[in-house]
Order: sequence, then C-alpha cells, then structure tokens
Amino acid sequence: MWQQLHQEILEKVREYCALRHAPIPEFIPGKSAVPYAGRVFDAAEVEAGVDAMLDFWLTLGPQGQAFENELARAVGVREALLTNSGSSANLLAVSALTSPTLPDGLRPGDEVITVAAGFPTTVAPLVQNGLVPVFIDVEPGTANLRPDLLESAWSPRTRAVVAAHALGHPFDLDAVTDFCARHDLWLIEDNCDALGAEWRGRRTGSFGDLATQSFYPPHHMTMGEGGAVLTNTPRLRRLAESFRDWGRDCWCPSGKDNTCGKRFDWKMGDLPEGYDHKYIYRHLGYNLKPLDAQAAIGRQQLQKLDSFIAARRANHAFLMEALRPFEGIIHLPEADPRANPSWFGFLIIVRDHAPISRQEIVRHLESQRIQTRPLFAGNLLRHPAFQGIDHRVVGDLRMTDKLMHDAFFLGVYPGLSRPMLDHMVASLKAVLEPAATGRTSRIPMVQIQGAA
Repeated sequence: MWQQLHQEILEKVREYCALRHAPIPEFIPGKSAVPYAGRVFDAAEVEAGVDAMLDFWLTLGPQGQAFENELARAVGVREALLTNSGSSANLLAVSALTSPTLPDGLRPGDEVITVAAGFPTTVAPLVQNGLVPVFIDVEPGTANLRPDLLESAWSPRTRAVVAAHALGHPFDLDAVTDFCARHDLWLIEDNCDALGAEWRGRRTGSFGDLATQSFYPPHHMTMGEGGAVLTNTPRLRRLAESFRDWGRDCWCPSGKDNTCGKRFDWKMGDLPEGYDHKYIYRHLGYNLKPLDAQAAIGRQQLQKLDSFIAARRANHAFLMEALRPFEGIIHLPEADPRANPSWFGFLIIVRDHAPISRQEIVRHLESQRIQTRPLFAGNLLRHPAFQGIDHRVVGDLRMTDKLMHDAFFLGVYPGLSRPMLDHMVASLKAVLEPAATGRTSRIPMVQIQGAA
C-alpha cells in the first residue's frame, strides 16, 4: 500500500514543479534581474530530494555512497568524500595532511605556498592548522598563481602548495606538479570554481594529492550546501574521513558495525584493551557531513554537468567575442592553450590609465540589474581577519592589488538566456564605447600598476 502512495507523491511532486518552477516570465532589460550565478534544476532534483526524505534515512547513506562513486568517476579519481561545503572540504584536505599517522605530513610552522587573490577559506585552513602561508603574486590573464615565482618562494620549511583554479581556468599544472615533484611537496587543488575544467585533456581535481569541490548554488552543480574531497590515495581519503567524522578511528559507514572485524579487539592510547573501536578518536575532528537527501539531489545534477559546462563555455565565448573591441581599456580573460576552462565567471580587469574606473562600470551594470562580483577577497592580506597572521610574501603582490582595485566578474552560468546576455553586452557597451572614444569623464581613483 505504501509503495503505491510513494509513487503518487512523486507524481504530485512532478506536477507541483511544473507549476511552481515554471519558466520565468519574459525578460525585460533593465527591470528583470541578471544573476551572476544560481541553481539550475528541474523536477528530477526535487523528486530525488523528496524521494530520499520519504525513505527518511536522513544522515549520509546510500545516496551519498552512490554520489561519491559517480563523482569520482566524473573527475577521474579513485576516491571522493562528501562534506557539507567546499570550505569544509578545504579544511579537511589540509587537516588530513596534518595527521600524526603521516610520517611526512604537515606540522605546525611548516610553510605552504599559496596566493592572496582568492577566497578566504582556501587559505584559512592553513592558519587554523598552525601552518605558515607563503604568498606569491598572480598572472594578469588568468588570476592564477605565477609559476615563475615558485622557486623563489621555496624554503627548507616549504611542505606544500595549495591553490585554486581561478574562475574555472586551470593554473599551470605542468609547472606546479613539476615543482612539487622536485621538492617533494604535497599539492592541494582547490577545484571549487573549476569542476570539469581540463589540462591537456585531463580534468582538474585529479592532479593533486587532494582536491576539493563546492556544491553551493553558484557553482557548476549544486546540492544546496555541500562539497567534496577528491584523491587518488585511499589512505588520504581515510584521513579526511576521520577528520570529517568527529576524528574517530573507526571507518564504518553510517548504519554499519564491525567493518574491521575486530571492533572489540583494539588497544589504542591509554584506553582499556578492547574499547569499542567506534568510539576511539585518532584526530581532533569535526562533524562535517551533509544529508543523504542532498546527495540524491547532487546525483541528478551530476547527470547534467556536461551540459552545464558546455553552456558556461558558450556564454563565456559570447561575451569574449562581443567585448574584444574594448581590449584597449579592459583586459579580457586569456585561456592557456593547454587548458580547456570550465568557466565560473567572466573576468574583466580595467587597464591602467583607462579613462573609466571599475566603480563606474559596476555601478552602471548594477543599475541595469546585472549582478557583478569582485574577484572574491581581492587581496586577503588587506582584510582584518588575515592581518597579523604568521606569513611570508615573496616579491610584491602588485597584480593581486591590481585585481582588488580594478577587477570584477560577470556570470556565465547556464541559467542565462540569450536576451540576458544581449542586455549584458548592451549595458557594457553603453559605458565602454564613450570611454573608448574619449566622451566620458572618469571618477578619480588610485591606480595600482599592473599589466598593461
């Protein structure tokens, strides 16, 4: 009887979605919103979430295990571990490398090369684990780390590189992986903004010892709140899982007991012999698991991932072609020929001495209901939370500051329609064409010297 009712509920969910989530009304330029990002879904995701809730497993379970396997295959790695956010994934990836069970792991005071032009929770886990971030500058075309600065950043205390693929464009994985191999360093890829990006035909997230993903709604796919740690090394997955699951030594999944076959035969620490292995704690951990219903939604999103990536690339190419005439006053994103980016956004950098400022462009776009975003934190070291942390800076951070002052990005996500894209281009032309012909006065601002 309940099985029939179950199917009836799901049929009603599909009917509900057809009404509640019907296509948006006609787009009206200047009045309708043009988001920089957002969730893109249909009835399949809603039905999957409701289906999982009707089963009422709640905690991470069979849907989670299936999603982890499918995600690992999609990226091209052996292991995927779901967590409740991309930021948590970064924390778990770094924490896993600090495990005392890793003889060559990270220890307090070790240095980690990274960049300040990015998102705070790429770097915060380093500080939270007592490590010393070493900041290098970024490239103007990609906002990725400058590989030519890696050697000068190295010291006998350097133990790892942690960096993000900025806005979906891979950093130079040839140079970075070679540098890490020569100096025996760990590599963590923050792949949160780059799911599906490729370097020489291989997907990013599969190059590092560990990599991370975010499934927050603005990203390439979503499960609401959510993220994942990726690795090709089962041992590292196991360590990340321990930190995710309260720090426990036991690896039994939810609802399972005695996977090790000797639950009451362990002797660890100062515990009595035979203490229940499910309650033996190896690490100072957290509880950072998502719900099984989220994983069910993520599985449906993953089936759409390739189409999402294709739409992002097409939207990026459309903006690139439309804005080429203005390259004299704005710097457009450059794709490395070895890379096939999976774009998160369209980066625009106002050139030095341009007759218009970022503020003027952004204010006009926002007045037209076109969402813009700065390149996340701009320069992390300028923020209160990062002032006073133990760190090193190699050279200067000239381009990082340039991006903080003069860069912003627009959306390319699959929910953008052609009328929305046309409105974006028309609004940009409305401010860039007068600037290009000298028919505008600019608001004074401090210019940071950077790339021409």
